[in-house]
Amino acid sequence: MLSLARPTPPRPPLPGLAPAERPPFPFPIMDQTTHPKRILVIDDNKEAADITAELLRMNGYAAEVAYSGLPGLDTARTYQPDVVLLDLGMPGMDGYQVAGALRALPDFDDAALIAFTAWGDPVTRQRVRDTGFDGHVVKPASLDNILTAIANGLQERVLLQSRAA
Repeated sequence: MLSLARPTPPRPPLPGLAPAERPPFPFPIMDQTTHPKRILVIDDNKEAADITAELLRMNGYAAEVAYSGLPGLDTARTYQPDVVLLDLGMPGMDGYQVAGALRALPDFDDAALIAFTAWGDPVTRQRVRDTGFDGHVVKPASLDNILTAIANGLQERVLLQSRAA
């Protein structure tokens, strides 16, 4: 039987850490004891948004997409995501404006916002922090980088909420 699937190469080890020394992943990717974490991908690149959402679904997350800022806000209000992966450079309402609008709504205090952009310069990184994002992933990004940013963003939100309590 002919198989068109390519073998998956082994993952390289994390730099400087032997497998036994790696810290545990802060949130299980496929924890079936709770509802899957809901992730909203907002990106004007439809193919990138759709592929990212599909990869997230394949890793146990529930994922929805929106293809620009204002529809992204509307989707966020109805979908109530745990995490928003947000492109910065979108026409109309950009990612900074969407993040600011979400941070202004109390319903999104627990939501992790991850900048998901091709921009990785120091000025952008600072502006991302100042706007209230919990993480920054530079595209193109590996799935491992995306999943790590999601886990770290969720953990950051939990820590912020526990400090506020």
